[in-house]
Amino acid sequence: MPFNTVNWALRANVYEVNLRQYTKEGTLASFAAHLPRLADMGVTVLWFMPITPIGSKGRLGSLGSYYACSSYTKINPEFGSLQDFIDVVNAAHALGMKVIIDWVANHTGQDHVWTISSPDFYMQDAHGNFTERNGWSDVIDLNYNNPRMRTAMIDAMRYWIDTAGIDGFRCDMAHLVPLNFWIEARQALDAIKPLYWLAECEDARYFEAFDTTYAWAFMHATASINRHEPILKPVLDQLDIYKSEGANTHKLFFTSNHDENSWNGTEYEKYGVTAKAWAVFTATWGGLPLIYSGQEIPNHKRLLFFDKDELIWPLQGSQPVLHTFYKALFELRAHNDAVILGQPQMLQTPYPDSIIGFIKKHQNNIVLVLLNISEQGRLAFEISHPLLVGDFVQIFSGLHFSFSGNEKFELQAGEYLVYQLIPH
Repeated sequence: MPFNTVNWALRANVYEVNLRQYTKEGTLASFAAHLPRLADMGVTVLWFMPITPIGSKGRLGSLGSYYACSSYTKINPEFGSLQDFIDVVNAAHALGMKVIIDWVANHTGQDHVWTISSPDFYMQDAHGNFTERNGWSDVIDLNYNNPRMRTAMIDAMRYWIDTAGIDGFRCDMAHLVPLNFWIEARQALDAIKPLYWLAECEDARYFEAFDTTYAWAFMHATASINRHEPILKPVLDQLDIYKSEGANTHKLFFTSNHDENSWNGTEYEKYGVTAKAWAVFTATWGGLPLIYSGQEIPNHKRLLFFDKDELIWPLQGSQPVLHTFYKALFELRAHNDAVILGQPQMLQTPYPDSIIGFIKKHQNNIVLVLLNISEQGRLAFEISHPLLVGDFVQIFSGLHFSFSGNEKFELQAGEYLVYQLIPH
């Protein structure tokens, strides 16, 4: 990759913010009240779904899709004002978090301001009608053969860096946009300040422009597992593919996001009792983990995509049930070099399709991860490994254990254990 990844992204975790559904008000100002809680949970990067206004023409549902914008340089009035967004960015920065925004570069809403000012910015048929090639009825495609459009797009991205001080972009359906545009955009915008670039795509060529790409194929493989009689080969094969993409390639791992939750089901629909075990995997295997709004509650409902459907948070003064679960994982990522820099060594058990076990080491840091991704309980086994020697702490319980190289474990259905070596 020709670009350098910002240092703070190495240990990062990404939290996706769905403003519309986050609070009753659905505003930036109401979301701001959650910032201290998210910082305490250990969130390092806030990704805001598109904050731009939504087109009226062809609108789906009562509120429309975030991804059908009518202007690239205005705030959706449902969310508040530009100053509200600047205030949230500043507050996040003060708490040690970074902010990236969703950038939808492939298409706009049907009544975007450019349709009037610059219709040549769009793909058109022989009759001069705007067109769309992916079957999304509320948007129209941009024309990347037009150099003026490309310049205007980069100028619009620059606006949010200059005006609000954002720290990067999550680029929607990045593979639908020519790679050479993203390279051009990153060259121009990283010159203003070093940014973090996250691509929603699986095309390894896009690492030429991006720091991180999605692990969609991994998520689909995990979601297809029959938990009663699991077969792990498709998952392990996909992890091998990611490894083959190169040492400096980073994937975004997740069990949910806005698309998955709304259209394919919550992590509990997909994973059942193993949902938390897979969440542990996303935070410990490598790359970066993604958490979607409400996963810490935990949210068990599919959120409507085009209409209001707010998350139900615990009463004021109470923490979400999984706050400490994610906090333990994020603290591990923040302070343990083995999680970030160590290469996972797979461990053998009598249950190769039910137990995922791996150990990671970097210098004096060691982490052991054991996950039961099946519905079968009381799976007892032994682990023998030369790194499994010394005093360890189980990060979720805080209990200490002295390991001597050969240890016995037993996992219940969906259970997960993470141990880290206690430094002396």
